[in-house]
Amino acid sequence: MRRVQSGDEAALGMLMDRWELPVKGLLMRFMHNGHEAADLAQDTFVRVWEQRARFRAGADFKPWLFSIAVNLARNRLRWWRRRPEVTLDAWSGAGETETSAGRMERKEQAMAVRDAISELPRDLRTAVILAEFEGLSQAEIAQVTGTTTKAVESRLYRARTTLRKSLAHWMERGVTA
Repeated sequence: MRRVQSGDEAALGMLMDRWELPVKGLLMRFMHNGHEAADLAQDTFVRVWEQRARFRAGADFKPWLFSIAVNLARNRLRWWRRRPEVTLDAWSGAGETETSAGRMERKEQAMAVRDAISELPRDLRTAVILAEFEGLSQAEIAQVTGTTTKAVESRLYRARTTLRKSLAHWMERGVTA
């Protein structure tokens, strides 16, 4: 990142090679759309370049990068919510048909989990995605969200409790929250 801060575009390319898939995976969990996730991943690295002077030397790169990506995803989701002519299911491809009963059930389970997570308040949803899907520690989540580790701990507890209740039907069938 020091090389990027000094204006080295090749170093940005190396950062992109290293972090493109993790950023796309994070954004996919927010957006449920591969094209949007790829687009936002590119926007994330543009922001890294534009905001390179803001990165503090010695700080962890991953939380800083993920905070940029999460903020871009939030902004895009707000933008999509204001344009109701496109349904989220149609946009995410959730309406596609399946041929296998087992595959259909797995898809239903995944959709139930996705829907339950998307129903969480934004602060709880962000904490769960960063912890469960991205593997960030509570301290890293606190950095990304600009809050305390204790607040993250509380958000994760509340989110998991809410998810257990809303997914009780699926948990009885073997899905865990």
